[in-house]
Amino acid sequence: MRKLIDATGALIDAIGTENFALTLSEMLQGIAPFDYTVIFGYLGAARPMDLFDDFPKGKRKVFVEDYQEGPYLLDPFYLACGNKIDQGLYRIKDLAPDRFFQGEYFRSYYARTGLAEEIGYFIEMPGDATVVVSLMRAEKAFSAKDFRQLGDFWPVVRAVCQRHWDDLAVSFGVDAQAKSDASIHQSIELAFINFGQGVLTPRERQVVEFTLKGHSADAVGRILEISPGTVRIHRRNVYSKLQIRSQGELFSKFIDALVSASDH
Repeated sequence: MRKLIDATGALIDAIGTENFALTLSEMLQGIAPFDYTVIFGYLGAARPMDLFDDFPKGKRKVFVEDYQEGPYLLDPFYLACGNKIDQGLYRIKDLAPDRFFQGEYFRSYYARTGLAEEIGYFIEMPGDATVVVSLMRAEKAFSAKDFRQLGDFWPVVRAVCQRHWDDLAVSFGVDAQAKSDASIHQSIELAFINFGQGVLTPRERQVVEFTLKGHSADAVGRILEISPGTVRIHRRNVYSKLQIRSQGELFSKFIDALVSASDH
């Protein structure tokens, strides 16, 4: 207990300094060990801001650079920010759609991270920005005890992060702020318009969106109020129109469209 109190004091002292995020990471590792920390700032549909990470160079390309190029728009953590979930600590599996771990975002991107589990603190900031402090394990998932103990420290994490990154929205800049006026869904819609090259119907774009996020045909049907069979027909039509044969090709085309849309 004494050690944790001392670490908390050091963390408070680090607010406003360049060592704050590292001090936060080290303190949390003292509660429950994990392999990597990444802290992203989110604001609407703007490109996520890497506030801190401790990845080695090779892994940083996947976890940060590749992620910022487009896959973040399908990330359950990012989408949870857009859906304004309550602040707190969450497991990614509790936020992900029903088929997330069988979906193409997971297979084509997330599986490359090699993670056993990722959990994250969601902290609201002024100006509709959100800070997500992600803790990652490579070998095994966080136990119920680990999660509970890290959750118990939530009030401290929230308070210090809100103090340290209180100007996060301003840090995104004027251009990013303007982009944030469009919702995440509008941003994805723009990507799908470009992605479909004018050949996909609005319904087909919806089916592609929810499929790539990791929803099953049954779940997509419930969301769009159509039958699972109709969902599968739409998928076949999409494949035919885009001249592709797999979800892997669909995912690749989607990411290319996201990158192209962000350049305009």
